[in-house]
Amino acid sequence: MASIATLVVAVSVTSAAPSVAASVSDQDAMFVKAAHQGNLAEIAAGQDAQKNATTACVKKVGGVLVRDHGKLDADVKTLADKLGIMLPAGPTREQQQELAAVQAKAGTSAYDTAWLKAQDAAHTKTLAMIDHELEAGRNDEVKATARAARPVVKMHLDMVRGGTCHADKEAGMVKAGSGGQFAAAPGVSPTAGAIGLAGGGLLAGFGAAWLIRGRRRPAQDS
Repeated sequence: MASIATLVVAVSVTSAAPSVAASVSDQDAMFVKAAHQGNLAEIAAGQDAQKNATTACVKKVGGVLVRDHGKLDADVKTLADKLGIMLPAGPTREQQQELAAVQAKAGTSAYDTAWLKAQDAAHTKTLAMIDHELEAGRNDEVKATARAARPVVKMHLDMVRGGTCHADKEAGMVKAGSGGQFAAAPGVSPTAGAIGLAGGGLLAGFGAAWLIRGRRRPAQDS
């Protein structure tokens, strides 16, 4: 009886305990920080386009950037807090200078062209950064965040590709961030978790039935 009880406890603990997440490499930490700064830069650029662009198309794309990068950054900040990664306070100096150069053309048609070209370059760099994290990153959660962000960034790039506005490329708000992806521990599929819990439940039920049977037998014998 003691052996069965020990087995039931061991299986239950093994089934319920999450796997230890992979360590955060320098690559992972750099990606999280750069993603945060990129999101802040895109939000600022989007807000500026909504205010200074001369065409409805660029204004619309600016609104899409504010919406999507705001969601992406909320996920990045949650992940950084969980992993203990200190995030920068704002965009890089280069990103700030690039926006300032575009802002200098505010109120003219040259603004729209400059804004679109800047966003084409920025999203091309971000897409390359994401792909590098997916190839070289080690932490499952950081890579999952990069993977979830990729279709969003790709859609944005399609909307500004070649320095031409394509607001019609918007496919609606692409799912971004964790969205339940981390409900199961990294490296453990939801199916495997369910099987483990089910197995623990079966053993626990078997153990309980065995104990009840053992208690009833003396009464029957007497």
